[in-house]
Amino acid sequence: MFAHDFVRDAYLAGTCIALACGVCGWFVVLRGQVFAGDALGHVAFVGAIAAAAVGVDERVGLFALTLVLACTMAGLGRRAQADDVTIGVVFSWILGLGVLCIALLSTSAGGGSGVATANTLFGSIFGLSASQAVLAAAVTLAVALCVIVARRPLLLATLDPEIAAVRGVPARLLGVAFLLLLAVLTAEGTQAVGALLLLGLLAAPAGAAHQLTVHPYRGLALSSALAVGATWAGLALSYAISALPPSSAIIGIAAASYVLAGLARRVRAGRAGRRGGTQLGLPAEAGPAAAGPAAAA
Repeated sequence: MFAHDFVRDAYLAGTCIALACGVCGWFVVLRGQVFAGDALGHVAFVGAIAAAAVGVDERVGLFALTLVLACTMAGLGRRAQADDVTIGVVFSWILGLGVLCIALLSTSAGGGSGVATANTLFGSIFGLSASQAVLAAAVTLAVALCVIVARRPLLLATLDPEIAAVRGVPARLLGVAFLLLLAVLTAEGTQAVGALLLLGLLAAPAGAAHQLTVHPYRGLALSSALAVGATWAGLALSYAISALPPSSAIIGIAAASYVLAGLARRVRAGRAGRRGGTQLGLPAEAGPAAAGPAAAA
């Protein structure tokens, strides 16, 4: 499999994008900004269509529109954390703009090629050239490194903004910077899994990590490992099954990790409940439900 250049390029770009998604995604889930990540993915999609409509490189539209909208959501939100109302307004406006761009694109002379270019947003990781793979790896590694460097103040600003302000941590500036980094990751990551599926790689491994551990640094490491593992397994599965798109395989495996993490947490909670019931002198089969009233008494 690795004898092919396109496979090596896909693994290079996919590994770095997944690593950045794991790191950023852990904070996205912790900060309650999953909806913002979804909105930025759709913004990237519209940006590519708008770029095609005016006849410029789609990467210009991807980065320009996602960065502008990230700044807008950060500016309108409280402590640079856009709330659901702000995101909903921006979301509906940008989708309306997307409909307009599609209409313009379909009536333009280069409409056919523009639509084909926009379709790459659904994922074309096996179609990346060597230079595109290296660029994607460099950009996303830089994003991951920035988040890792800022992890301590960002964690404090997320969990306790008042204490962060007392200690002189620029919580609002960190919030804006984080949204901008998320926008850069979204714009670059659309090449691998597509703008409409990138949210799964951001949220599923991170959500699984949050269910499996409450330790911040272990959670970051676990989220990154799950995202990278899903990407590696998805690429291998897609290569083995030619009819299976790589983006679908990657997101499917990432979602499966979230489901399995939820089941593992339920099993662990059930065992803890049974142990608690036994310590209170209750029958093991009584479980947590019986332990609750006894504890209350």
